[in-house]
Amino acid sequence: MTTATVRTTRSIGFQTLDEETHLDSVPVTGSLPEWLAGTLVRVTPALMDGGGRSIKHWFDGAAMLNAFGFGDGTVSYASRFLQTDYLDKARAGKFDFGFGADPCRSLFKRVMSINEVERFDNANVNLQELGRRYIAMTETPLPVEFDPKTLATLGKPEWPDKETAGQVTTAHPHYDFARDEMINYTAHFGPRTSYRLYAASEVGAKRRLIGSLPVKKPGYMHSFGMSERYVVLAETPLLVNPMSVPLSKKAFIDNYEWQPERGTRFIVIDRHTGEVQGIHQAEAFFCFHHVNSFERDGELVVDLIAYDDPAVIHKLDLDQLRADERMARTSLRRYRIALDGSGVRREDLAPDVSAELPRINYARNNTREYRWMYAVANSVEADWHDEIVKIDVTTGDVRHWAEPGCYTGEPVFVERPGGTGEDEGVILSVVLDSASERTFLLALDATSFEEVARAEAPHHIPFGFHGQFFGT
Repeated sequence: MTTATVRTTRSIGFQTLDEETHLDSVPVTGSLPEWLAGTLVRVTPALMDGGGRSIKHWFDGAAMLNAFGFGDGTVSYASRFLQTDYLDKARAGKFDFGFGADPCRSLFKRVMSINEVERFDNANVNLQELGRRYIAMTETPLPVEFDPKTLATLGKPEWPDKETAGQVTTAHPHYDFARDEMINYTAHFGPRTSYRLYAASEVGAKRRLIGSLPVKKPGYMHSFGMSERYVVLAETPLLVNPMSVPLSKKAFIDNYEWQPERGTRFIVIDRHTGEVQGIHQAEAFFCFHHVNSFERDGELVVDLIAYDDPAVIHKLDLDQLRADERMARTSLRRYRIALDGSGVRREDLAPDVSAELPRINYARNNTREYRWMYAVANSVEADWHDEIVKIDVTTGDVRHWAEPGCYTGEPVFVERPGGTGEDEGVILSVVLDSASERTFLLALDATSFEEVARAEAPHHIPFGFHGQFFGT
């Protein structure tokens, strides 16, 4: 008798989850640290099919919150959709605007109006705590507020100030712990297009304009870097003509054109004065995620995950993801920007690793020199993230966690209270077991990088982007 080989596939991670759940406890294998108390909340594009139609691009799945709660060694689990206008339309198959959706002309006119931008509310990318309030975010400036304990949607607070308004932003703000402020930027499209850097201390309250910079063709920037003194925008040459967008019938991201001959511009802004320190030229590359930035010996060091070009964007179209098309390879790069204007130097920190969704010990090390970075990675044979890696950025040494048939999610670092070491804590990652078609929460000791526990979810959780750990 012969036994058929079961081929594992990532495609279950791109199937709709329309089930909302709350369980006070789920099965736990191993032993969680006694000090781990709080909730890991992730936001996921969970609804990808509705009304007999499917989204075109993964980034346009309707947002669901998934939460694993920790306390006294037990783990709870809950999932709940963000209650948005987009969700209602998605369930009816009306995927009429988004990152990769094909809109009609009238919809683009509406989105390009600041007064109407609140109509797009699919906050499926990242989460942020600000003044003990919690928001989900996407790349339009409207956040969606939620309760991290119940996952209930609380509303859509609006930023009231015009001088910081824009049509495009990032879902990767930074946090200034000294001033208790969130730092982010918007790209304001119009006859006088500009990048606007701002600080916010409360959800929905007036934001403080730090500085602005006029730009003819803004670049697509999913995230940015911040050091103790500077904000750095890595403006890769994926550029858009803002005045052509209202007349376009293209998907939002398809209005951007790759112009590699222009190269990448590192725009360095003093985040205390708002003055532009300089614009520094480097070779063309594409980037979703920064890792960390810091100043050292007259240089601004910028670590990020780079692609050779933006082809990855359409490798994330849903039909390609469901067909198990192979992902683009990445490189972990360090750019050393001479602040005297004498040039930019590149280093490849871990050339054999194709990493994404990077995390660090943010509270301790963001804006400062650091040693450890955590990320998902693709092994050479894999078509999706099948490893979690811990990279020593000072030496390039790499540690791996992997399990056959498992696909890994963003590794979130949680520091041990009172810990003194940069890597003293746990790594939490949501992992899909393709054989069982179910998801589990993995906990690794961040120092040894060995598994300490896992908690079983009752179903598959679609692949998502980012999450945060909120302490008690």
